[in-house]
Amino acid sequence: MEKFACFQLLSLILFSLQIWSTYFFLPAHSSLDNFLYGGCSPIKYAPNSQFESNLNSLLTSLVNSATYSAYNKYTIMGSSPQDVVYGLYQCRADLAMPDCATCVARAVTHLSPLCPQTCGGAVQLEGCFVKYDNVSFVGVEDKTVAMKKCGPSDGYNADQMGRRDAVLAGLNGAGGAYRVGGSEDVQGVAQCVGDLSMGQCQDCLTEAIRRLKAECGGAVFGDMFLGKCYARYSTGGARDYSKSNNQVHGSFHSESEKTFAIIIGLLAVVALVIIFLTFVRRCCGGNGK
Repeated sequence: MEKFACFQLLSLILFSLQIWSTYFFLPAHSSLDNFLYGGCSPIKYAPNSQFESNLNSLLTSLVNSATYSAYNKYTIMGSSPQDVVYGLYQCRADLAMPDCATCVARAVTHLSPLCPQTCGGAVQLEGCFVKYDNVSFVGVEDKTVAMKKCGPSDGYNADQMGRRDAVLAGLNGAGGAYRVGGSEDVQGVAQCVGDLSMGQCQDCLTEAIRRLKAECGGAVFGDMFLGKCYARYSTGGARDYSKSNNQVHGSFHSESEKTFAIIIGLLAVVALVIIFLTFVRRCCGGNGK
């Protein structure tokens, strides 16, 4: 039991170090990191359990993968079925890899305070989606409404709403998991999570667009997020879904400030690694006596 507790604690330290170091070196808050919605399973796991260790491993894998891929899924197996953890992330397809990594790292930092010790959780930020659960959901279509937001109605502009409907129809008829469209002052964007087949993706987006038109009516903007896809529109510049609008605050820092921050960060990481290695020697080495 002492050896198991040792490795549980080591896993927690490694996870915390991974998330902290990734978060520290990423740019400051940007609109890509804006929190849109989150949800949690009502089922709780025990502290310091095998499930918690597996969850930490899963989240670390998601953060690492987001540095080179806009979508990925993982399964962390356990010694028993209740210890298995499934998870995935999806970045908006137009994001550069550094922006994707930033977003996923920040989404993961939302999970613990939002869903403390829960067996399932999901977070949607402006630029990415992260979800984990103890029940497999990968490849399963989900058309449950996760979030709906409709802007104010600035009077009914028939021409503008006609363009809105045309843009949404174009999104519905386009191929691929990520779709964008526009007409004059109307923008639209839609995306599926990467685990869906093309047929499932089309079915999900058709439902999201149908609900968006029906429930947001003549609103100047509308967002419809289902469990595995979303559709959004904006009219008259009410919102801008283009990547160019998501300039990170960190880009305004001077080069000297960036260099200073990197040096301080590296020193902090080195100190943490030394502490970690000392702990490994004392904790795990002591159990071999």
